[in-house]
Amino acid sequence: MTPAALGFRFPAEWSEHAATWLAWPHNKEDWPGKFGPVPWVYVEIARLLADVEDVRILVRNKKEQEDARDRLERGGANMDRVTFLKARTDRVWTRDSGPMFVVRDEAGSRQVAAVDFKFNAWAKYDNHQDDDRVPKRVADALKMKRWKAEVERDGERFDFVLEGGAIDVNGQGTLLTTEECLLSEVQARNPRLDRSGVERALKDHLGVRHVIWLNRGIVGDDTHGHVDDLARFVAPNKVVIVQEKDPADPNHDALAENWDRLQDARDQDGKPLEVIPLPMPRPVVFEGQRLPASYANFYIANRRVIVPTFNDPADRVALNTLAGAFPDREVVGVHAVDLVWGLGTLHCLTREQPAGEVFGA
Repeated sequence: MTPAALGFRFPAEWSEHAATWLAWPHNKEDWPGKFGPVPWVYVEIARLLADVEDVRILVRNKKEQEDARDRLERGGANMDRVTFLKARTDRVWTRDSGPMFVVRDEAGSRQVAAVDFKFNAWAKYDNHQDDDRVPKRVADALKMKRWKAEVERDGERFDFVLEGGAIDVNGQGTLLTTEECLLSEVQARNPRLDRSGVERALKDHLGVRHVIWLNRGIVGDDTHGHVDDLARFVAPNKVVIVQEKDPADPNHDALAENWDRLQDARDQDGKPLEVIPLPMPRPVVFEGQRLPASYANFYIANRRVIVPTFNDPADRVALNTLAGAFPDREVVGVHAVDLVWGLGTLHCLTREQPAGEVFGA
């Protein structure tokens, strides 16, 4: 039976966490010529998270664990809340390669299990086998039930490909994604499935009832349209979405169209959404390449929201906007100009584990 058939659903990110999962950075090819500061950015992220919840870090071996521990201690992280799990990884974008945790509420308690979607490294890299095994490694370590996400078409069953950055949910039954990511010919994820097939897979494995389709993601996003650089739920009926004021910018028209789509969208109960604009920073360019710098790539932790910043005047506007959206959480900026050279920032590298009792295998 599917997770949804058993009453499991993918919760909103603002639900209470048991922990945040990270993977320690090691692949220098992801930050060519600029890897040096990246582990220290991870130290700052882990420090901010360990103030408010447990942090669980994937490391490939003992040497890497010792290096991570040394840096974290030097950086002032609360090591009482940091643990390590040895697991090989190809890259460290845990949002996309890690398990998606689902929950079931019954008899006054919450149970937590894992869904293991196929990870194909955005159809860009051949070396993704270790990353694809991360959900199993994590679920086994937690002694947690894990479903392999599969779909059936024409009498044949096959793995369903999905990354965490491709979706966002309000926890009440509505999911946000983009056509560019999950439906376009270039996405190379599930080419045998049409819109209805993709929606059925999302509903079966994540317990959602309604899908809102935006069009395209931002320029520089090599995932082909991940929604977590574009639009995010901040409450069950509120969505923030990045907007570009400069009509000459390549992002302008696509973001304006997505704004219009959200204005017309409805939630799982047929109610309109409150749509809140987030600014875009000025283009962040390195070695002639425009990078996917976006304030929408924030991460919602327990009592805190961490937001990528880019040494830009719009940093202040974005932080203030998100502070208004999360009045019960402290909103903190994390310098991400070096990090984004890896083509991702804070949300891309984090994976929340909801609070609750482990639903055993």
